[in-house]
Amino acid sequence: MIPVGVFGGKKVAVFGIGRSGLAAARALEAGGAQVGVWDDDPGRRAAARAQGFDLADLGACDLSQFAALVLAPGAPLTHPAPHRYVTRARAAGIEIVGDIELFARAIAAAPEHRRPKVVAITGTNGKSTTTALLGHMLGEAGRDVRVGGNIGIAVLDLEDMHGGAVYVLELSSYQLDLTSSLRADVAIILNISPDHLDRHGGMEGYVAAKKRILLNQGHGDTAVIGVDDAWCQQICTEITAANKRTTWPISARRTMGRGVYALQGVLYDAMEGRVVEVADLTRARALTGRHNWQNAAAAYVAARALGVASSDAVDGLMSFPGLAHRMENVGAIGKVRFINDSKATNAEAARQAMTAYPRFRWIAGGRAKAGGIDSLADLFPSIDKAYLVGEASADFATALAGRAPYVEVGTIDAAVGAAFADARNLGEEVIVLFSPACASFDQYTDFEARGDAFRAAVHALAAPKAREATG
Repeated sequence: MIPVGVFGGKKVAVFGIGRSGLAAARALEAGGAQVGVWDDDPGRRAAARAQGFDLADLGACDLSQFAALVLAPGAPLTHPAPHRYVTRARAAGIEIVGDIELFARAIAAAPEHRRPKVVAITGTNGKSTTTALLGHMLGEAGRDVRVGGNIGIAVLDLEDMHGGAVYVLELSSYQLDLTSSLRADVAIILNISPDHLDRHGGMEGYVAAKKRILLNQGHGDTAVIGVDDAWCQQICTEITAANKRTTWPISARRTMGRGVYALQGVLYDAMEGRVVEVADLTRARALTGRHNWQNAAAAYVAARALGVASSDAVDGLMSFPGLAHRMENVGAIGKVRFINDSKATNAEAARQAMTAYPRFRWIAGGRAKAGGIDSLADLFPSIDKAYLVGEASADFATALAGRAPYVEVGTIDAAVGAAFADARNLGEEVIVLFSPACASFDQYTDFEARGDAFRAAVHALAAPKAREATG
């Protein structure tokens, strides 16, 4: 745990007592604050009370008694309308922060010799993989690395800091909205495409939230910016011109005279005045596809910026085992291979997986985001057949009509069974790609639960085949 002492002797309210909220409450108490927690979910309130936390009904008590409100990132700060407790906190004149801001203040309050390095990673797609990849690379290079934030362990539940530690943090736009004083030694923006627009009041607000990762950087710090989309190209141009930090562009689509890029799976380093071929990413078992080549380029630059030798960085890239639910190879039955990409909660994320294979059978659907799958129309000819599930099934069927074969099957179990039945006797290698292009909340609590369901369906299908083979 990382104790947060900046509110020592003061009262602090914590709203939203899931993983990050409870971690914040523990860290604040360890730093001497008097903490009152609250959640709209009675079950969470009961669980927090059982763990010894004091409850503070934020709808009934006087919020002016608190020095700050620590807000869960899932609670709206501004759009589509501020959460009612945000409105009450502003009326009471107390500041509103998130757990990443508490982490930043804990670093700022620490003696210079105890301050760690911080790598902050954001982007519409790829941030979880890049965070885990960089954490793996640094660990393999012998660094004392802690990985968390929006992935895995809440930041304040990570091991306490010291001067030799490196924190590699995935940060969502929601978390960045609640962060103002973090200074990242290395800040990464992988890519930006429309997402969460309801929470940010449109694309301008969403981009502004992502750019907050660059706040407070100065000379000696590093920014790594993907330049394969127009939004990030503009950011890279702006901050390069400002010359406040070292800025490295990365790409998985173009050659560059400066930065790091990947073409046809080959990673090139142009950070030292000449272009050097450093790795064949097609041989990296967990980095299939152009989107993963962009992730690899970003992680490579970050590792180099932290003093890791090029050869050691490449060794880490090649040995990375991958993440669940991100282009995860969950197994094969005969010549039919099943890929779990449940993390693809929007069309742009699904595109990354779909472009990795020349032909595939596609399982898609759930709760659609704005625009549905219309932006994927150029990839419809690559779909041998689509198996549609969840709320978006009918809308996706309309989009695919006349452009790709499809069937509406309703559930993931049914989709896996139908795809295998269609593919099993074709006598050729077949990819069954589960890349939903949708949120999971129509049928599952989150993308992890949805991916687990896909994996379980594949394994259930494989079990009798294995018994037949051994029987």
